[in-house]
Amino acid sequence: MKKLLLILCLGISSQIFAQQIQQICPPNWWIGMRDSSVQLMIHGNNIGAHHLKINYPGVTLVSVTSVENDNYLFAEIVIDEKTAAGTINLEFSSGKNTFSYPYTLKARTKRTFDYGLDAGDFIYLLMPDRFSNGDMSNDIVTTLQEQVMDRNDPKGRHGGDLQGIINHLDDIKEIGVTATWCTPLITNDQPKYSYHGYAATNHYEIDPRYGNSDLYKMYVDESHKRDLKVVMDIVHNHVGSEHWFIKDLPMKDWIHQWDTGFVRSNYRTSVKLDPYASEYDQKKMNEGWFDQHMPDLNQDNVFLSQYIIQNNIWWIENYHIDGFRLDTYPYSDLQFLTNWAEAINYEYPGFGFFGEVWVNGVGVQGYFHGNNHLNTGYNSLLPGLTYFNLYYALHTGLNENFGWYEGLTRIYHNLSQDYMYGDVMKNVLFLSNHDVSRFYSMMNENADKFKMAITFLMTTRGMVQWYYGDEILMKNYVSPEDGKVREDFPGGWPSDGINKFDFPNLNAKEKDFYNYVSALANWRKDAPAISEGKLMQFIPENGVYVYFRYTDNQVVMVVMNTGKNNYSLDLKRFAEMTNGKTTATNVITGISSNLNSLTVGSMEANVYELK
Repeated sequence: MKKLLLILCLGISSQIFAQQIQQICPPNWWIGMRDSSVQLMIHGNNIGAHHLKINYPGVTLVSVTSVENDNYLFAEIVIDEKTAAGTINLEFSSGKNTFSYPYTLKARTKRTFDYGLDAGDFIYLLMPDRFSNGDMSNDIVTTLQEQVMDRNDPKGRHGGDLQGIINHLDDIKEIGVTATWCTPLITNDQPKYSYHGYAATNHYEIDPRYGNSDLYKMYVDESHKRDLKVVMDIVHNHVGSEHWFIKDLPMKDWIHQWDTGFVRSNYRTSVKLDPYASEYDQKKMNEGWFDQHMPDLNQDNVFLSQYIIQNNIWWIENYHIDGFRLDTYPYSDLQFLTNWAEAINYEYPGFGFFGEVWVNGVGVQGYFHGNNHLNTGYNSLLPGLTYFNLYYALHTGLNENFGWYEGLTRIYHNLSQDYMYGDVMKNVLFLSNHDVSRFYSMMNENADKFKMAITFLMTTRGMVQWYYGDEILMKNYVSPEDGKVREDFPGGWPSDGINKFDFPNLNAKEKDFYNYVSALANWRKDAPAISEGKLMQFIPENGVYVYFRYTDNQVVMVVMNTGKNNYSLDLKRFAEMTNGKTTATNVITGISSNLNSLTVGSMEANVYELK
């Protein structure tokens, strides 16, 4: 049976053993896992000088390894498939000093909700700190370093939490959402700028300013009751400088360190695949730190790599989450990324995950896409990625005049290169996220352009990610402060002057956009042509782009007209898709028209079901 290492990390409250053991990660494990091998990483004062014994039916202690830091001990155990759930006593001895420590093996609980992500999903991205404050009692936690909550500070904490998200799950579902993705919810006990969640200091606990493990379980359960999937945001590349294992490194190569001190990454993903890249540039990309307070993890270290893998499995098994979003994906070690995917797929075949691949260039993105058709010798096994190239094509193309390569033609050319990917239906499309300017602002607040982009997003191939607040025309630019695109959702705080979770409180333009987004999002949930259908596109002409999504039982036609004149459909040109069809029903208005006399106005984008 395939072997997989595991690192164990559990805080202990007993004062008797406090000096011996401080952490064991993860806090528990399960019987009946497909991978029977588990590696325990035990952290405690001089624990490496101790001898370890285990006497539990069905559990075999295979090896015990001391490392350069005596405060760590690694032990590999194998759990027989017939082992009973219960408590293992880890028996430590050093000379006359002996003690035991309890470690729990749990029985697995059956999932009631199928995991996985697919092209029918509409994923709602939100930043918990900026969405809604449902519990003001946890705004300040005295045991953590950052002791200020200031909603006027774009880099400070604002108080949003898990209870606030739970309170608004029905509002989220009403838009047409099928899954929620929160930026990381685990503890970021940094002295400042900790709200974003990407500088973990404990991988096994929910940040108490968001709630606790029970509340996180409630969030998952309440989401599943509403047929909403839960996507967890995880970071493989780096942690926060205040992480407990950074303050007491297990070994020197646990992180990337430089003789010259702090070295920042060059952020140039292309060097990973550049056949002409220098070793200097590759090293800066691979081993440079993302920021001064974010030490760069070294996944070449086998103990660390398994710590990460097993931590991620622990969250799936413990909370029954449905998918992962992998932050700063290309920054991690390439072989580790493949090993990670193999491990997740081995334990949970078909589990949903996608990586943040923030690059400009189809070939660069394609390199990181699993099972691609490129002759590189590398396969990440990544089923989907955040499709930045299409994002660039959209916001550039809609802000320029139509041309041979310009305007809507950019989108056409982008999709025409799908041949290099694996399954493009698992790629994640978006207009905005927490790291880029809001799309409405990028369109100079042009309502027609924004609607056109929304129409394309909802109807082309792939999964869709939506950024909180775009449905009510939240706006702003990422420069000079990224906090400007991470503003609080109006009404998420009791003191807010207006609550825009309540539809009647929206102004006329906001209501129009909300209705437009929700109509398309709810329609696409039950449109097999969108979730599983093929795509046929026609070369844009005179500022008009026409494409079809289709199955044997459904044909959907999309017409995007950026031209100055109204556009009348030429059935002869589109006969491959329109033959035998006489009626086109607008999915937004519900109005049916004769296909022979169909006209789309200037700066309009319409979606039709053909009959």
